[in-house]
Amino acid sequence: MSQPSETDVQQIFDRIAPVYDRFNDLLSLGQHRIWKKMALRWCEPKQGETWLDLCCGSGDMTALLARQVAPTGQAIGVDFSKELLAIAANKAQNYLPSIQKSLTWQEGNVLNLPFADHSFDGATLAYGLRNVTNIPQCLAELRRVLKTGAKAAILDFHRPSDPLIQSFQDFYLDRVVVPLADRFSMTDEYAYIAPSLARFPIGSEQVKLAKAAGFSQATHYAIANGMMGILVLQK
Repeated sequence: MSQPSETDVQQIFDRIAPVYDRFNDLLSLGQHRIWKKMALRWCEPKQGETWLDLCCGSGDMTALLARQVAPTGQAIGVDFSKELLAIAANKAQNYLPSIQKSLTWQEGNVLNLPFADHSFDGATLAYGLRNVTNIPQCLAELRRVLKTGAKAAILDFHRPSDPLIQSFQDFYLDRVVVPLADRFSMTDEYAYIAPSLARFPIGSEQVKLAKAAGFSQATHYAIANGMMGILVLQK
């Protein structure tokens, strides 16, 4: 399967928006929330800072950021899916007023971010890097908008080095993810996960790409028996 175009990916996420949260919870048994909190611990957002959450989806990670930088800081969630941003904004209405004041939603493309150089104290990107059509350009844009010394944490799927875990991951995608997607009438939309994972650089390759983009430090941590990974960067 060839890599989908940027427009194809955008349309996929617009279509899956109504079931995005429910599907993520079912796929990970709620573990994705724990992994997002782990990613934040590695990049240490602080009260009063301004942080960027790229490919924010329905805004879970952005909300976690807002809780850490509130009440005087700002967490900006960026996504190219209008449908997911609408869901994120709707969910935010249930947050505490202090959290709501620290949240901003903005439609945007991670390959051409609508922000000035050196704008942010840090950034997160959860389950989005695997879907961008140009990873080096995305990393370069991320570095551009970060302040010197700023950290970023990138959470995504990972291909395990252990053959047994790799077999389990393949089985899970084929026998659990796709049938589950079929229940939601989203088979075609979620069938792209396995091919996208096959194309996605492993941790050591992500480190090389990050350093080539100009980051001074890059470390990849394999979690969940190597099926997930967190790339921690510093400008």
